[in-house]
Amino acid sequence: MTRRTALRRSMTEFSKSSARTTETEQSTKEDQDPTMIMAWQPQEEGLRQILQILKESQSPDTATQRAVQQKLEEFNKFPDFNNYLIFVLTKLTTEDEPTRSLSGLILKNNVKAHYEKFLPEVAEFIKQECLSSVGDQSPLIRATVGILITTIASKGDLMTWPELLPALCSMLDSQDYNVCEGAFGALQKICEDSTEYLDSDALNRPLNVLIPKFLQFFRHSSAKIRSHAVACVNQFIINRAQALMVNIDSFIENLFHLATDEDADVRKNVCRALVMLLEVRMDRLLPHMHNIIEYMLQRTQDNDEGVALEACEFWLSLAEQPICKEVLSQHLGRLVPVLVKGMKYSEIDIILLKGDVEEDEMVPDKDEDIKPRFHKSRTHTVRHTEETENGEDDGDDDDGIGEDGSLSDWNLRKCSAAALDCLANVFREELLPVLVPILKEMLFHQEWDIKESGILALGAIAEGCMQGMIPHLSELIPYLIGCLSDKKALVRAITCWTLSRYSHWVVAQPHDNYLKPLMTELLKRVLDPNKRVQEAACSGLATLEEEACTELVPYLGFILETLVFAFSKYQHKNLLILYDAIGTLADSVGHHLNKPDYINLLMPPLIQKWNILKDEDKDLFPLLECLSSVATALQSGFLPYCEPVYRRCVSLVEQTLNQHIANTQSPEQFDAPDKDFMIVALDLLSGLAEGLDGHIEKLVVNSNMMNLLYQCMQDPTPEVRQSSFALLGDLTKACFQHVHPCISEFVPILGQNLNPEMISVCNNATWAIGEISVKLGEETRPYVPLVLTQLIMIINKPNTPKTLLENTAITIGRLGYVCPHDVAPMLQQFVRQWCMSLRNIRDNEEKDSAFRGMCQMITVNPGGIVPDFIFFCDAVASWVNPKDDLKEMFTKILHGFKNQVGEENWKRFSDQFPQQLHERLSTMYGV
Repeated sequence: MTRRTALRRSMTEFSKSSARTTETEQSTKEDQDPTMIMAWQPQEEGLRQILQILKESQSPDTATQRAVQQKLEEFNKFPDFNNYLIFVLTKLTTEDEPTRSLSGLILKNNVKAHYEKFLPEVAEFIKQECLSSVGDQSPLIRATVGILITTIASKGDLMTWPELLPALCSMLDSQDYNVCEGAFGALQKICEDSTEYLDSDALNRPLNVLIPKFLQFFRHSSAKIRSHAVACVNQFIINRAQALMVNIDSFIENLFHLATDEDADVRKNVCRALVMLLEVRMDRLLPHMHNIIEYMLQRTQDNDEGVALEACEFWLSLAEQPICKEVLSQHLGRLVPVLVKGMKYSEIDIILLKGDVEEDEMVPDKDEDIKPRFHKSRTHTVRHTEETENGEDDGDDDDGIGEDGSLSDWNLRKCSAAALDCLANVFREELLPVLVPILKEMLFHQEWDIKESGILALGAIAEGCMQGMIPHLSELIPYLIGCLSDKKALVRAITCWTLSRYSHWVVAQPHDNYLKPLMTELLKRVLDPNKRVQEAACSGLATLEEEACTELVPYLGFILETLVFAFSKYQHKNLLILYDAIGTLADSVGHHLNKPDYINLLMPPLIQKWNILKDEDKDLFPLLECLSSVATALQSGFLPYCEPVYRRCVSLVEQTLNQHIANTQSPEQFDAPDKDFMIVALDLLSGLAEGLDGHIEKLVVNSNMMNLLYQCMQDPTPEVRQSSFALLGDLTKACFQHVHPCISEFVPILGQNLNPEMISVCNNATWAIGEISVKLGEETRPYVPLVLTQLIMIINKPNTPKTLLENTAITIGRLGYVCPHDVAPMLQQFVRQWCMSLRNIRDNEEKDSAFRGMCQMITVNPGGIVPDFIFFCDAVASWVNPKDDLKEMFTKILHGFKNQVGEENWKRFSDQFPQQLHERLSTMYGV
């Protein structure tokens, strides 16, 4: 039963019960009479109790707060409790405004939680009172009424309150300022909450009336009302609402009229509108682009930081537009200095960041200072021929732009730095003639905050301007390494980040020149007396580790000693970042970590933390992630620690599943679990399976792992499924004897998850299918129809991410390897995409089995490859060193094709090859 029919039914039942009150009443019309509804009056005693509780709820004492919650729950059992709340909000002018507003906010929470259960006459009374109080004298009460109206509207989809929009709309024309402003405040909140609904046929497209109406108020005498009007229209830009697109020229003209409005909120909304229009209606802005850029240059320097921030977003947005270079080139000389100036810490930033506190390592962290961390579930990826994979990085290293830790709010400094970063990627070296002179002046400035912002700017351009910066780096890097011991903590912190942005270059030079001195200084900063510097140094070290990989092996002892010492020194927040630095180190150096000295250094502090933490402590997440990397790296070296770790992970998965079932069956009694516990535990189990290889078998045999995995694979949360498929693939490789009995239940679930809309889930399911098929061999046949059509659809889908394409190609190849007769008939449908997807990956076992499969399929269905044979030649040439028997297969197919078509046709065909391909095939395969 939908909510709406439930509401209708309760209304009719209420009218029946009213009709029974006197036998003479035939009609139910009177029951709905507004005067009857208005007749409700509060009882003196009831009002006294409610005011009492409103007063108590403002007490800071937690025990009082708890008692208040309990009383509110009891009061909620009385049907007219909500009448009292609306009465206090709208009618009880003898009370102070905060108490009245609080009454409205409690009512709003009740509407959110229980609106469906309100008696119809109560709901009706609240609605009427809201509408009659939209224009209250007090701005606070007007705002509270507006919040209440939009909460009711969003509960009933506006359908159950048809008179609301017309009423508010007509109030806009009121001569009473309070009524007009209150109605606009409510409409702005409705526009924010019900954007799509207002542009739908369900309500007869009220926007057709509202948008022209809002535009009339852009020139109102009150700044507050002008601001509301622009904010309302702004809600409909991104969705390209039809009613707005029809009026787009009028909208833009009115915006230009407001460009120099004296009110900061109006200017802020104008800037916000122009930023969105850039993405949605660039065609309409283009004729005015020169003036808009001039305007935004002024606004980015606005005295009001809120306006400057909105305007600064414009440069970020413009950098993503194809016309950026063309329209912005001539303005770079003025824009770059403005952005660099915006990167300086404001006075308020420095106060909030305690920028004058140099040593705070002994000060414990407050819980609220620790941002929630989001676990990144395991995704199976393929190694590439190029070391770095362009275009698919996680964009995770914006730590300098977001390096403020607790001050994680987006601000002008971060936006300016992000904009400079994006523009550096557009203009590349062309940015440097403008920027280098500015940087030279800033980097050697007497004032620390200017020097600091210069170092931030240097980091921001690292990615885009790298080629142009190379001639300067032999001077700059030693200078920056020197800045790591600056007396100002904020300078030391930003230097860690900026250096990490150039770590690719540093690692490529002779170690003694830069890497050694950088490691030495950076590890000192890991033990800095300032917590912000510790954090920046750990993050910088993690970036350097990813870049240097096994180049770090000579320094491993030194790095580990430092990181382990940091365990005893760090407060709560930085411990979590320390785990990340250790995990990244393990990922980067792999099995080189498996030495008794290193294990004895590293494992005791990690296991000690592991033993202290309770199962429900969220600090387990980063620790489990870290252990997952360490287990994978240490391989057999992790064996002494594996049993308790394995058992706890299985237990975390089981507890989460049980809590999920309990919550599904009795939601009012049991809270929903935090699924992250299960996700991180599954990922650590994957790490164990991968690291311990066959040794995990004896742990699996004595647990209910397969049953738990079966449940996790069907979990509604995508990340849980993603991690469970990764684990399934790793267990398939490590101890297939335990997976084998479950295959008939597992494979159909994998097939159902081959949905490219969920990229990571699909990716891991695809990979697991490939691993299973290699182990199952011919027994895979009955499962091919469950998965093959989906895999072919994915490989041919445009814009599929590279990782998913590669995994799909490998799995199709593996299916063809074990069941060539079942897959080969479809060869023509996927072979071109298949060859293009696998030409860039490194020689490895996965690539080997996939290409063997392709050769088998070509043998079964040679006609399927003919139209795309040139792509096959190209893919074969991507092998650096195939195994002898695979090389023989390639040779046989190439020569077979050449003999089939004849010498002359082959020459015509091979003349199309690029020179490099020609040489490669000739040298390696003699064709």
